[in-house]
Amino acid sequence: MGTIENTIKDLLINTFDPSMLYVINESNMHNVPVGSESHFKVVIVSNNFTDIKNIQRHQEVYKALKDVMNSIHALSIHTYNESEYLNNPQIIDSPNCVNKKK
Repeated sequence: MGTIENTIKDLLINTFDPSMLYVINESNMHNVPVGSESHFKVVIVSNNFTDIKNIQRHQEVYKALKDVMNSIHALSIHTYNESEYLNNPQIIDSPNCVNKKK
């Protein structure tokens, strides 16, 4: 687990007190050097998201991560409150980069 990944986790835990949190470094799916921390997927479940529209949830996540956003290239965000998550949400796999070297 890298420094940026840990920072993202710490900031989201401190801000949202999630019941579940996945921070997935997806940089290996892109045309970047090995060990990069440039592309992330966040899946976060928190009752702080109850009665808040999806766009506002994403804005709150970006706000919590404002100090780290300049260090990454891409962030995929999936936010749920606990009841939404219990209803088996679909979390779509991220595609590989079109320009990824094989």
